[in-house]
Amino acid sequence: MIINQQTYQKEILPALKKEFGIKNSMAVPRLRKIVVNMGVSDPPDPKQRKQAIDNIADQFKIMTGQKPKLTKARQSIATFKLRVGDPLGVVVTLRGKRMWQFFNKLISVALPRVKDFRGVSKTAFDGQGNFSLGLEEQIVFPEIEYDKIERVRSLQVTFVTTAQSDEQSRRLLELFGMPFVKEDK
Repeated sequence: MIINQQTYQKEILPALKKEFGIKNSMAVPRLRKIVVNMGVSDPPDPKQRKQAIDNIADQFKIMTGQKPKLTKARQSIATFKLRVGDPLGVVVTLRGKRMWQFFNKLISVALPRVKDFRGVSKTAFDGQGNFSLGLEEQIVFPEIEYDKIERVRSLQVTFVTTAQSDEQSRRLLELFGMPFVKEDK
């Protein structure tokens, strides 16, 4: 199933309205944005870290189709050899067409390529309808060339919804095709 705005309007919205007894279409949970984030704590030398972050920024641009924002340290921490303004990682906030394209790629291509994949945990909801997913390797995305990365790193993907509860958010993502872990009975 291709996931996009039309699929949501024609199939998922009516199903959620009926299931949760919601009368107003605007009150039905929907996917607002997807935030993709990667922090970099190594190497300790700021110049080498800047090169590593530039490499990761290029990877994010290829993965998401959007230029990432550089995250920087807000305060100095001497034990970590960190100063204000030192680069810490990259983040991309996806909305609209790019969000749907990334979501499709994640569900249909990247997650099936994860080693020993049995499904996504149902416990990673934050209590307000948002869902976070951690991927241990950025190389599960087919666009990433293994020869061009200097090290395999993990990344976080957060799905921000308008759902009022984790139950509504979980059901929304299930209808989109998120492969949650099957419960044993």
